[in-house]
Amino acid sequence: MSAVASDATPLNFYRPDYFVKTPTMRSPDYVQLSTAAAITLGLIPGVMHRTSCTHCLNLLMTYPEGCRANCTYCGLARHREESRDYADRNFIRVDWPTVRVDEMLERIAANGDMGQFERMCISMITHPDSDHDTQVVLKRWMEAAPHIPVSILSNPTTMEKQDLIDLKNLGADIFTVALDAVTPAIFERTRGKTVQSPHSWDKYWQAIEWAAEIYGPEKFGAHLICGMGETEQEILEVCQRIKDMGGHNHMFAFFPEKGSMMEDWDAVPQDHWRRVQLGRFLIDYAGGRYEDMSFDAYGRVEDFGYPQAELEDIINSGKPFQTSGCPGKDDEEVSACNRPYGDSSPSDIRSFPFALNKQDVEVVRRQMRLRDLRVD
Repeated sequence: MSAVASDATPLNFYRPDYFVKTPTMRSPDYVQLSTAAAITLGLIPGVMHRTSCTHCLNLLMTYPEGCRANCTYCGLARHREESRDYADRNFIRVDWPTVRVDEMLERIAANGDMGQFERMCISMITHPDSDHDTQVVLKRWMEAAPHIPVSILSNPTTMEKQDLIDLKNLGADIFTVALDAVTPAIFERTRGKTVQSPHSWDKYWQAIEWAAEIYGPEKFGAHLICGMGETEQEILEVCQRIKDMGGHNHMFAFFPEKGSMMEDWDAVPQDHWRRVQLGRFLIDYAGGRYEDMSFDAYGRVEDFGYPQAELEDIINSGKPFQTSGCPGKDDEEVSACNRPYGDSSPSDIRSFPFALNKQDVEVVRRQMRLRDLRVD
């Protein structure tokens, strides 16, 4: 992604000091936008590699005190307080400029139905005011743009069951939980008490169970990060569990976030990631089953347990390797939330934010090494 000169007319708040937080720049009056969302809205100039826009307006609740959690892989983690001002912290590889909610809604109204957006997502953070303020922002959105469905990326640690009910009653369409770590041990060492963070494995799964009950099939999901020490077998087992509950799996490739406690980790290996992407897609959308797959002694997929001709067609479609997230209007298998380059650079695309062409599929096949899965 690169910022370039643009014909877009900047709003009054597009100025250097606008991106410096002050005590008054807090939710629910302000939110942060992903760089892709800000470019798509015309709030900042820029272009994105091979994609003209993002189809999901990603919002992030914001407070000068920052997130109170301390997840080891996250650019917003509390441990960075002394090393970098919260205003300057990156999150999933990109900057998140702050915008006044009123001005964001005015821009949407001025551009008609903003047809390029198929969804809006409010991402909560761990902060005492985040639950209440998320409801305020959701209510204002539904008054201004009820035709654009809304997802909630939740913070289970501070939520009770009634909060999920209230959000649905206010108009939330899909509820998601950023489980991220797929085993209790990885969860504990990356975002639990071991690293002085407040989250717990049991509370996160409780929130997923609440979401399944309250929002129903196809209307909830879990975020999973691939590459934090789990095996392919472990992450695909969790995918099957979520699918059996009625939900979907939104997959992220681990990328070492600058300034995080895991910044020295390697990104997830390409072959590991591509096999997990394919396995996740088979489970979520093609009737595949974890129980039918076979794995080697290292937990790597040896066989997807799927008819070979049909598997080839699915790979050739490229869909398993596009960004996975909440669906758009036309094709539930393709995410509206395409998060351009949120887990990789354009030079080594892990989650494709656009439809793959034949050459892209060939690259993916080489990375996955489908014909030689038992690689030492």
